[in-house]
Amino acid sequence: MTTQRVAVIDYGMGNLHSVASALEHVGAAEVLVSCDAEVIRSADRVVFPGVGAIRDCMAEIRRLRCDELLKTALLEQHKPVLAICVGMQALMTRSEENGGVDCLNILPGQVRHFGQSLHDAQGQRLKVPHMGWNEVRQTRPHPLWQGIADKERFYFVHSYYVHAEQRDLQAGALHYGVEADAALARDNLFAVQFHPEKSHTAGLHLLRNFLEWNPAC
Repeated sequence: MTTQRVAVIDYGMGNLHSVASALEHVGAAEVLVSCDAEVIRSADRVVFPGVGAIRDCMAEIRRLRCDELLKTALLEQHKPVLAICVGMQALMTRSEENGGVDCLNILPGQVRHFGQSLHDAQGQRLKVPHMGWNEVRQTRPHPLWQGIADKERFYFVHSYYVHAEQRDLQAGALHYGVEADAALARDNLFAVQFHPEKSHTAGLHLLRNFLEWNPAC
């Protein structure tokens, strides 16, 4: 694997150092947690994570101009980009959270609340937020799934879920009372609702695949 310099976009939401540590563990030569434009522009790959309320996240993303940096990496520099959790939700058109918040509209679709009366197939009440391990069904092949078994379990923490308008964007699905998008993919972008840095072997494998991914191939 060639030397990889990875920028983790820091807009002040969440503990990003766990993501950085996981990337270093799987072989990234250098991981820089930063919102500095030059750092992000000069990186080989970009990770766009996030936790917390979407209104606060979007306010900081725009205040620090991380939205512009992300679009430059994706659309102009064509770098591999991995979005995680709220980072994935921020890519969508709009979220129901906080009374309704406009997101980046990089991927068309909505972020919806799981609801207050969520039940499993046996009629048991499901708690919201969805917190813990759940199966991810791979809905189409992708280099980031390489070597990861279908229906592998990943770690989730979220009260809102993504539904992309373009269904061919879906690369992975989860079921938690409703069917939801666990992973979306388009060109040089891969986005996941789960936390790979908290998902042990499978999550580390996905991060290693990200470091090796060449979207041009």
